[in-house]
Amino acid sequence: MKRTSLYLLVSGAILCSVLTACTSNQETKSKVVNGPAQTAPQHSPEQWPVLKSAITKDPVIEKRIDELLTRMTLEEKIGQVIQPEINEVTPEEIKQYHIGSVLNGGGGTPYRNKYAPLQDWIKMADSFYNASVDKSNGRTGIPIMWGTDAVHGMNNVIGATLFPHNIGLGATNNPELLKKIGWATARELSVTGLDWDFSPTVAVARDDRWGRTYESWSEDPRIVNAFAREMIKGLQGEPGKALFNNQQVIATTKHYIGDGGTLNGVDRGATQGDEQHLRDIHGAGYFSAIESGVQVVMASFSSYQGMPMHGHKYLLTDVLKNRMGFDGLVVGDWNGHMFIPGCTVVNCPQSLMAGLDIYMVPDPQWKELYKNLLAQAKSGEITADRLNDAVRRILRVKIRAGLFEKGAPSTRELAGKKEVLGAPEHREIARQAVRESLVLLKNKNNLLPLKRNQKVLVAGDGADNIGKQSGGWSVSWQGTGNTNADFPGATSIYAGINKIVSAAGGKTILSVDGSYKEKPDVAIVVFGEDPYAEMQGDLGDLSYKPRNTADWELLKKLRSQHIPVVSLFISGRPLWVNREINASDAFVAAWLPGTEGQGIADVIFRNPQGKINYDMKGRLSFSWPKHPTQSPLNVGDKNYDPLFAYGYGLSYSDKDTLGDNLSEEGIKAESVVDQLDLFNRRPIGEWQLEIIGFQNDRIPMTSKSTKASSLQISAVDRNVQEDARRVEWNGQGAGQVAFSVSDRKDFTNYVTANTALVFEIKVDAAPTKTTFLRLGCGSFCASDINVTEKLKSFVGKSWQTVTVPLSCFPNSGANFGVNQPPSEYWTQVLQPFSLLTDGKLDITFSKVSLVKGAGKNAVCP
Repeated sequence: MKRTSLYLLVSGAILCSVLTACTSNQETKSKVVNGPAQTAPQHSPEQWPVLKSAITKDPVIEKRIDELLTRMTLEEKIGQVIQPEINEVTPEEIKQYHIGSVLNGGGGTPYRNKYAPLQDWIKMADSFYNASVDKSNGRTGIPIMWGTDAVHGMNNVIGATLFPHNIGLGATNNPELLKKIGWATARELSVTGLDWDFSPTVAVARDDRWGRTYESWSEDPRIVNAFAREMIKGLQGEPGKALFNNQQVIATTKHYIGDGGTLNGVDRGATQGDEQHLRDIHGAGYFSAIESGVQVVMASFSSYQGMPMHGHKYLLTDVLKNRMGFDGLVVGDWNGHMFIPGCTVVNCPQSLMAGLDIYMVPDPQWKELYKNLLAQAKSGEITADRLNDAVRRILRVKIRAGLFEKGAPSTRELAGKKEVLGAPEHREIARQAVRESLVLLKNKNNLLPLKRNQKVLVAGDGADNIGKQSGGWSVSWQGTGNTNADFPGATSIYAGINKIVSAAGGKTILSVDGSYKEKPDVAIVVFGEDPYAEMQGDLGDLSYKPRNTADWELLKKLRSQHIPVVSLFISGRPLWVNREINASDAFVAAWLPGTEGQGIADVIFRNPQGKINYDMKGRLSFSWPKHPTQSPLNVGDKNYDPLFAYGYGLSYSDKDTLGDNLSEEGIKAESVVDQLDLFNRRPIGEWQLEIIGFQNDRIPMTSKSTKASSLQISAVDRNVQEDARRVEWNGQGAGQVAFSVSDRKDFTNYVTANTALVFEIKVDAAPTKTTFLRLGCGSFCASDINVTEKLKSFVGKSWQTVTVPLSCFPNSGANFGVNQPPSEYWTQVLQPFSLLTDGKLDITFSKVSLVKGAGKNAVCP
């Protein structure tokens, strides 16, 4: 029932045992750091391991790099450190600006065509390549690289094989399988003419509320260490064997470092723990990946000890490059440099000087960044040594990968070969991964495996939904907006079941709502989380659809009709599903299996002879919560008390003693007080008042006055001493004042109670540019209401009371709740009140509250 073996470390890297030597997550939490560090922490690179890469420096390559650097102009060098998005740059601009690499993000496709055929990928790749190697007018002609997020197969391309997401792979206990998956992924990526994969993610997810938990193999760094090693070998090849041939690609470990350890699991938040914790937990995947020869490390959006990783010189340069000996390149993540204090998207020399080698800048403004970097290199603000080091690393990776010799993408071995995309041998690897990833949590009366020749009802909204079973990063970024037709060659879970049952003379009934005309012998219900990706997948707690009990009701209905029920739970993390487990005879954690749903039927049905076809091999690589608030929950924690422990999983030979009486007492509905004060003379309770300037100088107000780059705030008198706050924007750039909290808040009950945001305000100078009232739920996740005219109408008047019904917000912003049903909009609130503008503005505000019933007759601004 429990994991019988754990990975043994074969590297010389420092890595503790989470079961014994690691300090627990609770014990190692450092103080919460959201703003700039108050004092410089004491660092010691010597506590990090010295690593030896399988790909050693070659004097011949280094001499070649020396010669190239001598010939390259300053403009060519700057071009190498800029990475635009494929639809924001032309071949002519590649040539003009000497661009060294491009990317397509999640859902990004040639010419913005979701259904772009292979020839369009090849055509675009050729156009970029030919422009980059053009040597006219004295150009050096450095070949370009094209990177993509192929995180569970070549997931941006219609028809590709999509493997189970990492959380499922972590349950397989099979590192060798990762090598096969890397090999198949590299082949399908090579079909498009691309040569660089932004994968694997080696995060050690420590709080399952994080929306990227499914991109992590495990909460246990030993699994991540073992899997990273093999995945790199599969993608890139191995020295002494095949290495960087025409069927292999450049690999990237991400997101360096600590992305899975942020406070409360908030995406892009502050990583917790001291440096030993950072090393032993979050460094694990980088140690083995570097030893396997990984050529790229991607910087994280998260911060550590007050500094965003894109600007963390100590960890990028002193630790990663100098101490651990990483001689590849460090690439940024989607404008991640803009979050460094003092930086913007187009102006951030600090990041390069800290150790970033390539700026990922997908916006059209990349040209302005280029111009600024060029000027800063000429002025000496960016030193020649640092720029040359960055370019040397880029050239080293390109030469090692054979890009100078491989020729145009269309001439490479696998380019344009449709038969390789979704090839049967690749799908068989994915099918094996599905079989081995399934974790059996309950098997009452040994219901599983099932006989094939039965009447089988297949119900639930995930039964015949390939998009749902594949999850995020599947054709589109969030995995939404897809139909089964967008996955040609794939097999839904229902289709896999139907194939087996029909071949054996049985009968399947597909009915999402569980209705039927002829009573079935057994019901298989497929349900779970809808697709999501970064940011939009964050949760406030681990409840499974607490305000939508439809799946639970379906299970109970079938049980009440005396039909044995098998639950197949689709999810990107362990969730509190006690009610659903109680209402099931068998319960399987199927994770996000990808396109090969046949693998599930392979395991849950017997073979034609009535024997076990494939046993249940999956074992939990994440601890399963006993209560929805039980997060973070990690093996080795003090008072560790999960429902299902790390390593748990039933085999068919095991006797299941789990009953139908798990506690169903989840989160009690929060009482809706008549008035929740955010500010009354001072910030109330856990709410913190902060200002954010255009240079990303995020400063909490901890004194009488605080100043940032584009605004300042001060305590002023209204009725009594310092009972109000005056905020003045100087018009130099975007500025925001906000009430924030570190842990997401569920405002659902306030919305249903006709609650309104009520605040008192006086406007001394009208806004000169558009001004928004914002309700925020994280980076790039917000709902904005334009209040410019409202504020202008207040100028010259006394104090005004503004009432904004909360119901006005979800439809006001493009990002807020875009990937969730309406009932889930309000579970992720981090900033219930903020004002932001690019222009000048002078206001003073006093009481700020959420008032029950106040929104009933109020109108939206």
